[in-house]
Amino acid sequence: MHRRKIDINSDVGEGMGNEAELFPYISSCNIACGGHAGDEGEIRRVLSLAKAHGLKMGAHPSYPDKDNFGRTSMTMSESELIDTIREQLSLVCRVAEEENCTLYHVKPHGALYNDIVADKSLARIFLKALEPFDPELVIYTPYGSALTEEAIAAGRRVVFEAFVDRAYNSDMSLVSRQQPGALIESPEKALDHIVNMVLRRKVRSIEGELLSMEANTFCIHGDTPSALQILMYISKELPKHGIYLDK
Repeated sequence: MHRRKIDINSDVGEGMGNEAELFPYISSCNIACGGHAGDEGEIRRVLSLAKAHGLKMGAHPSYPDKDNFGRTSMTMSESELIDTIREQLSLVCRVAEEENCTLYHVKPHGALYNDIVADKSLARIFLKALEPFDPELVIYTPYGSALTEEAIAAGRRVVFEAFVDRAYNSDMSLVSRQQPGALIESPEKALDHIVNMVLRRKVRSIEGELLSMEANTFCIHGDTPSALQILMYISKELPKHGIYLDK
């Protein structure tokens, strides 16, 4: 059987307090930067824990909206959006340096993620916001998205991302969390979902259509209620399909 290694990432530092349970089962983590959740103390705690587990560490900036957990689109001027992204990344980079940690990637959060993967002008603003930071920082972004196209055009490194615990529409966008079936909470369904994506490079949309896709990192949200159950289950089952965690 052909062996395939994959990265599994999770959004953390968001107040769930479950990082110690999740980290043995993942290989990279996206740390909230204070926009939708988190603060300096939480960032420091999570970085230290991630370092102990040998995880790739990334910044997880968002719209500055803790009230809505960064899951509501905001209308901001270009300078406002650049300023908040740079402020969030500066905080994570400073704490990472103090903790002797190296950041590997950046992954936008929530509504910011959804907006910039669909809108080229917003994607360019996001990339502009990253300019003062390490040019080697990898960007986690969906295959074929506006952010992917703009990042590659700008000479940035990208890793294609897909979601284990979220359903897809037929245009490859994520089903809105307000819609039934948006969240995949069953470990068995999550396994089916990820095996299809890894081995067949396909994802079945909520409408039942089989769509082509590419991904190298697969996200399970830290605030999905069954996140730990999903991770424990797939860590046991994926090797049976020749799929192993790259850790």
